[in-house]
Amino acid sequence: MTAHPTAEWTAQQFREAISSDHSYRFLIHDRDSIFSAEVDQTIENLGMKVLRTPVRAPQANAYCERLIGTMRRECLDLMIPFGEKHLRTILREWITHYNQGRPHCSLGPGLPVATSKPTVVSRTHRHQIPEGWQVVKKSILSGLHHEYQFKRVAA
Repeated sequence: MTAHPTAEWTAQQFREAISSDHSYRFLIHDRDSIFSAEVDQTIENLGMKVLRTPVRAPQANAYCERLIGTMRRECLDLMIPFGEKHLRTILREWITHYNQGRPHCSLGPGLPVATSKPTVVSRTHRHQIPEGWQVVKKSILSGLHHEYQFKRVAA
């Protein structure tokens, strides 16, 4: 991170972040001045095609805007980072939660990563926890969020 990014700095970040055996095909970016022709050339030299969003069309960057908005609402609006290192720690934990433990509506709502669940569903009542299982809570970001999963009870 830097307070004043330049085109040269941006190109260097891409060179460091994208490995030689990557499978990326495209890089989508807006028309900010840090994405100069030299940066675009660097990206193309890395084997990717540069796609620029249309002028004055914020909806064209909807996926990125949605993720950033979710990150702000669920994490950054509720915490005060005390520096860059603390911010990175907060975001690392939130991103793991987002990608592995947070329900996503597009999944029905389901979790991106399957968790352990009872193999035998209670026949008497669907909201009853089957014998031999318990619900365990894991706190995320010091209790800002929680993840729940089934665990087998030790015999």
